[in-house]
Amino acid sequence: MIEAFWTCLRFYTRLPTPADAGAHAPPNFDSGGWAIPLVGALIGAIGGGALLIALRLGLSETLAATLAIATMALVTGALHEDGLADFIDGIGGGATPARKLAIMRDSHLGAYGALALCLTSILRVLALADLTHAGGQTAAAALIFAGAASRAAGLLPMGLLAPARADGAAAAVTPPSPRALGAMAAKASPAALAPLLSGAGPLVVALALLLAYGTSLFVARLAQRQIGGYTGDVLGAAQQATEIVMLLTLSAGD
Repeated sequence: MIEAFWTCLRFYTRLPTPADAGAHAPPNFDSGGWAIPLVGALIGAIGGGALLIALRLGLSETLAATLAIATMALVTGALHEDGLADFIDGIGGGATPARKLAIMRDSHLGAYGALALCLTSILRVLALADLTHAGGQTAAAALIFAGAASRAAGLLPMGLLAPARADGAAAAVTPPSPRALGAMAAKASPAALAPLLSGAGPLVVALALLLAYGTSLFVARLAQRQIGGYTGDVLGAAQQATEIVMLLTLSAGD
């Protein structure tokens, strides 16, 4: 169990771990995926810590939120942001599934991906800044909750679809079974205590969780129509979209 946690931490973050052999190699999402929400909660906690420090130093809510989002991107190496940009570039710039996949594999950033990164970053910052109006603890709690649940929900396309490429990295890993996806959801559920204890209403928290899985399901269906399956970029896009929806929902209910 400890090794599964370190494997997920090495893959999802750039944080130092006790054994860096095989660093950033994907985990076994079926047997070890239960640790992913724990890593997501840790990433959110680090972002929340950065936000609280920024507020303590007297920075504005918007600047503190910006530093929190930037800190999480630094911790993860912008893993999911990169996937989102590639996915949007592919479906926006390609006319056929093969062409879309080719664009997604290209490391260059296109106009569609750049615009997606700008807009999604703005949405995350503004939603987090709005949550900060109710207190820094409220915003930090939202990051912990969204960090855990979005990484569990973001793997839904992997559990529902086949790999879009036979030779891609996504095809070489073990996808989560329905049971594994359920275990991830169960591990992410305790993170809901963070916003509840900070004053969020239970209905808002439940709605955020429901919309998280609904958003990931939408991304899965979009990927199926556009490229015939999932890739790592699709999973990154699902995580980002899910996290944004959760932050927006918690902000609206604040």
